[in-house]
Amino acid sequence: MKLQVDGRSANAYTGGKPFDPALPCIVFVHGALHDHSAWTLLARWFAHHGLGVLALDLPGHGQSEGPPLASIEAHADWLLALLDAAGVKQAAVAGHSMGSLIALEAAARAPDRITRLIMIGTAFPMKVSDALLSTAREQPLKAIDMVNAFSISTLAAKPGFPGPGMWLHGSNRALMRRTLAAGGVTNGRNLFEHDFRVCDAYAGGMDAAAQVRCPVTFILGRNDQMTSPKVTKDLAAALKARVVQLDSGHSLMAEVPDAMLAAMRSALV
Repeated sequence: MKLQVDGRSANAYTGGKPFDPALPCIVFVHGALHDHSAWTLLARWFAHHGLGVLALDLPGHGQSEGPPLASIEAHADWLLALLDAAGVKQAAVAGHSMGSLIALEAAARAPDRITRLIMIGTAFPMKVSDALLSTAREQPLKAIDMVNAFSISTLAAKPGFPGPGMWLHGSNRALMRRTLAAGGVTNGRNLFEHDFRVCDAYAGGMDAAAQVRCPVTFILGRNDQMTSPKVTKDLAAALKARVVQLDSGHSLMAEVPDAMLAAMRSALV
C-alpha cells in the first residue's frame, strides 16, 4: 500500500489483505538495511487473523521514497505521521533492532496512540563498534558478511520460513545488498553506515521509557551477538517489560519463525 507522508511516497506491506483502518492495527518496523520483507510470515498471519497490518519500508529503504532520516526521533515522528495518513487512531507497534528504538520513541511521543510495544532484538544503548562502523563505511559488502556472522546463530531453518533448509546467511545477504544498492551507494550515500550511526547516536531511550504507558514485551535471542540480552536489563526494568528469550541469534524472524509467531501472539493478548 502506498501512502503520502511528509510529501513523499511511503510503502507498507499489508500482509496480503486490503488494509482496513477500522480493524485493530499492528505496525512492523524493520531494522538496519532491511525492509518490510523481514516481516512477511508475521504480517501475513496477523492480516489473516483479524488485524490490520502495516509492515513499513522506512524512508530510503525498500519501496519508500528517500532520503533516509537522520535520527531515531525523526523516524518516530514519521511513523506517527504514517498512522495519520493511513487513518489509524491507535496501533500496536513491533520493531526489530533499529526498528525497536523507533517503536520505543513513537510510544513515548504518542502514549495514547500505542496500545502495545514489542521490542525484538533490542538493546539500549545500541552502540556499534568502531570496527563495524569503519567496515560499513569502507567495505559495505564485507560488513554485510560480518553482520550475518554476528546475527545468525545457525545455518538453515529446520523446518521453517520460508521453507525447510533455507540458507539464512544467503537470503539475508541478498536482502541487505539489494537495500544497499537501491537506497545507498548508487544514490551517493552509504545507507549501511547511515543506519548504524542512527542506532549508535540514539541517547534518549531511558527518557522515552519514562513516557511509555502501554504494556511492553521484549523478544530476545539468547545467542544474539549484535544486541546482547545482557544490555537490555535497565531498559526492561524501566519499561516493566515482559521478557521472552528464544533460542536464536539476532535474526529471530528467520531463525525461529514459529517461536517468534507464538511470542508475538502472546504479546498482543
